[in-house]
Amino acid sequence: MAMAENRSACVFGNPIPERDQAKARKAKERFARKFGDDADRPCHLVARDAPAIHRALGVRLLAPAPAGAGALDLAADARALPAPPATPRTDPAAAGAPVVIGTIRMGFGHYRIGMALASAAHALGYTPYWMDLCGFPDTTCTKIIAHQNELYSKGSRLSQKCAPFNKLVWEPLNSEGFRKLSYNASDQAVSELMVAPFADLPREVPFVGAHAWCAQAALHAGLSHVVCAIPDNWPMALHLAEGARHTVQTPSAYAGYKMLRGMDPKRALAPMPEGSLFYTGHYVDHELVAAIDGDCSRREARAEAGKPVRYLLSVGGAGAQLDLFERIIAHLVPRIEADEAVLFVNVGDHDRVWQGLKERIPQLDEAVVHAEDFEGTARFADEALNGDVSGVHAFYDSDIFSAVYSTNLLMRASDLLITKPSELSFYPVPKLMIQREGGHEAWGAVRAAEVGDGTYEMDDPREICAFIDCVQEDRSTVVDMCAHIRTARDAGIYDGAYRTVELAAR
Repeated sequence: MAMAENRSACVFGNPIPERDQAKARKAKERFARKFGDDADRPCHLVARDAPAIHRALGVRLLAPAPAGAGALDLAADARALPAPPATPRTDPAAAGAPVVIGTIRMGFGHYRIGMALASAAHALGYTPYWMDLCGFPDTTCTKIIAHQNELYSKGSRLSQKCAPFNKLVWEPLNSEGFRKLSYNASDQAVSELMVAPFADLPREVPFVGAHAWCAQAALHAGLSHVVCAIPDNWPMALHLAEGARHTVQTPSAYAGYKMLRGMDPKRALAPMPEGSLFYTGHYVDHELVAAIDGDCSRREARAEAGKPVRYLLSVGGAGAQLDLFERIIAHLVPRIEADEAVLFVNVGDHDRVWQGLKERIPQLDEAVVHAEDFEGTARFADEALNGDVSGVHAFYDSDIFSAVYSTNLLMRASDLLITKPSELSFYPVPKLMIQREGGHEAWGAVRAAEVGDGTYEMDDPREICAFIDCVQEDRSTVVDMCAHIRTARDAGIYDGAYRTVELAAR
């Protein structure tokens, strides 16, 4: 498969020093030696209904075809499907045409963004196709990403257990190391090894990357309608894929990326050119945006009636922060036992986290566990919208789609989401922001606090517990956040997923 121009030599008109170019070439050569180079050996695809999210979002999963199979005709597959049901957002020109959502399994964040994009595509009338670059185990692409993901997960967990490592290594790497243009040069070189899974995709198909590696690989493979959906509110060269159109969720991110802020402190950089960067708003699923009024009204009614406050604790994909979760849950237990609070805990596909919490907090033995039952979780969440619930409910599913999407279902029936300031910072639900796992996440909490639908970041367990007590005693805190959610909705702040898909389809 033919490669595009050398994107490691110059980034948006800013030449990369030869020493950094050499490091990028060596990185690619090192990975090629370790995992091979299959750029000229196409990986053919099959399309099938995605687990968990197909029924609600119409998502088709792209997976490796059996040995000896021919190329997938993506357009024909889309034409053979029933047209997506019409919504107030439907674009008559979409007519079920395919939109490919590229993502990777690295924590839950990129999957969550991918689901928001797929949901928006479905609501607009397109057929969303899910392409996880970690889902092609015989390819160089998947082997490289799995290797990188393992390193990142280890670092994330260690950062929560070792304060010196977090301060001296992890925070600087996530806030400044990934920020450098030289880092982007290396990624661009390595992503040249990731093109094999793209062989069956039409060159002109709309493609949205929920991670820059997906967008970079798509461009190297020759795709022409590529959008790179930037997740973070902190400008980092890690998220650049020159040749794609980039989208950001906030005005401050737009300004930072436009000027390539801080990406090379030793020189003044030329800005991103016109047409390469767009502010879209937050990437949020259609069904969450459409339900804002009803969900907020139910929260307000529960507050006015003095009903138990419902907390949703979402565990990140790296499974870190166990000690902090223990402190929060232990503080809530007396409130739960007094029927003043309800706790939903979604540990995703990390059952070991739930088992660890049960060992530390004996009262969790009384919890209702919803395990490996996505349909049951969906029913529970739907019934909880208008019905009463009590106690502790834990949710676990080994399927990654079910694990991630369960949080979407549960947040609608929750009063306060407790989460680190990652991708969930941008969702239309009242939020308590706890300690981040990397420096790049800090500005997610800043955004939530400024919009008013969440708190600033709280990294001291005592402050977190004090805020919970405040919510328990003064329900106006959640009510005020609901008012800000409506204001943000009216301003189009939560429309980023629709706009991103529309940009790709132009």
